[in-house]
Amino acid sequence: WRLAESGLRVVMIEKRLIPGGGIWGGSLGMNEVAIQKEALAILDQAGVRHQPSGRLFTADATELASALCLKALHAGAIPLNLMTAEDLCVRSGRVDGVVANRSVLGDNLPIDPIVFSARATIDATGHEAVLANCLQRRGLLKDSPGRLPGEGPMDAPAGERFVVDHVTELYPGLWTTGMSVCASQGGPRMGPIFGGMLLSGARVAEQLLPVLSQADEGGRHD
Repeated sequence: WRLAESGLRVVMIEKRLIPGGGIWGGSLGMNEVAIQKEALAILDQAGVRHQPSGRLFTADATELASALCLKALHAGAIPLNLMTAEDLCVRSGRVDGVVANRSVLGDNLPIDPIVFSARATIDATGHEAVLANCLQRRGLLKDSPGRLPGEGPMDAPAGERFVVDHVTELYPGLWTTGMSVCASQGGPRMGPIFGGMLLSGARVAEQLLPVLSQADEGGRHD
């Protein structure tokens, strides 16, 4: 949503039927999500209702997920559902594209994938950190010997901070956001609070926008 409304061409590769991941299930499969105060501005911008609940706030899971999808669509983002990101293209030491195939079909039939060229790729695949692991398996992430560190034990408050503070360009051309941040850098597993993921997404947009704007001041960018 933030990237698309800034004039960038944004494609979301979604392996399931609809973007949103665990938001749709809410906390423990219930129809509510918990949000900390710092993330309420994002809910307000998306038109999502919320109410106080102790030191946190709650919102309807379906309303939040639907609102985020709608904001992204109205901003011009392009969702491609039932598409699996299965690999990365790396040229001259930089990620410059995503290899994608049809979900389910690609795992069971000899279907050749296609490549989406991109000047910036964001790994938002959650606990699996799919794209970061593609680089790790090939020994391209030199600071992670053998395998990615994965998430540490659950520490909800620390996880909520880590997932925002450690958003980074993990490898030239590849950024991480959300739970992929914890999985690729060894942060604590997050608890059933969703504000950190929203703030993490906003942070990666903040990092990317000036980088891509400096690269080319004219027209739309991939």
